[in-house]
Amino acid sequence: MSDYSIFNAGNIVLQSGITFRDAKLAYKTFGQLNASKSNVILCMTPFGAHHTDILWQVGPGKALDTDKYFVIIPNLFGNGLSSSPSNATDPFSGNRWPNFTIADNVSVQHKLLTEELGIDSLALATGWSMGGLQAYEWAAAYPAMVKRLAVICGAAKCSPHNQVFIEGVRATLTADAAYQNGTFVQRPERGLRAMARNYAAMAMSQTFYREEVWRQAGFSSLEDFLIMSWEANFLKRDANNLVAHMWTWQYANISVNDRYQGDFHAALGAITANALIMPSVTDLYFQVEDNRLEVQQMSRARLVPIESVWGHRAGLPSANIHDAAFISAAITELLAQD
Repeated sequence: MSDYSIFNAGNIVLQSGITFRDAKLAYKTFGQLNASKSNVILCMTPFGAHHTDILWQVGPGKALDTDKYFVIIPNLFGNGLSSSPSNATDPFSGNRWPNFTIADNVSVQHKLLTEELGIDSLALATGWSMGGLQAYEWAAAYPAMVKRLAVICGAAKCSPHNQVFIEGVRATLTADAAYQNGTFVQRPERGLRAMARNYAAMAMSQTFYREEVWRQAGFSSLEDFLIMSWEANFLKRDANNLVAHMWTWQYANISVNDRYQGDFHAALGAITANALIMPSVTDLYFQVEDNRLEVQQMSRARLVPIESVWGHRAGLPSANIHDAAFISAAITELLAQD
């Protein structure tokens, strides 16, 4: 038995012009929807993850307090629960998977909320990493619907350096011999292990490794950390799904759509949400400076950096009590504001 629901979105036209037929969006809800349907928090999933991977801030008394709020977590297309390469049927199997943009994902999430659940207002749209990309997209695409926005270690578009990072990770994974003619024909164990070690270098900061902060998370050595935290995580993922998510991440940009026609300034300026933008000061690919430039172009945004040595993973502080408390307090304060 699965612990989530499925929204049958039907046939959806992607930004690429391809019609994806019988699209299925997996989602999980927590808490109770109030009578006015005004207590909705939308929390989006990050790269390669399921809703179960981001529950650290969801629950009674937590930042996303399920005693007060109705929390919805939609799963990104391509993550193995929603429509993905790993569950695709012909003709979209193998190397024919049609790539979903962040905007494609948010468009279907919007259909879920408005058509299936009857929700037309969000108390908060939030997410970490690729979840932050989606939250930004929500605020730009549906500004009248999003009252508050919290982006944790994310951005309004994928920066050039971030794109280079993704190119390196993709090249490492697809160098495995199992990658043939644009798809993995069998599980690429060597590629997944190599990708994990490549990823670990950028996801955490230099200080994190110099000070052996991994010991705080219960690892006995650096090698133990690389194997049990990074290799173990990526070995449980489907490689074709990961490649699909890399494409979605790499082409993220809130202005690349019919509404804004590539005008990034206009897209940021259209965001009316009370916005909290929280980069980690040691994040090596979603950088503070990118967020600072974004906040300058938004009418109600605050830049609140996370003073952390955990790099990008400061935004998923499952083993990091200090950063968890800081992020939770900031979101709780945001939810108390108009």
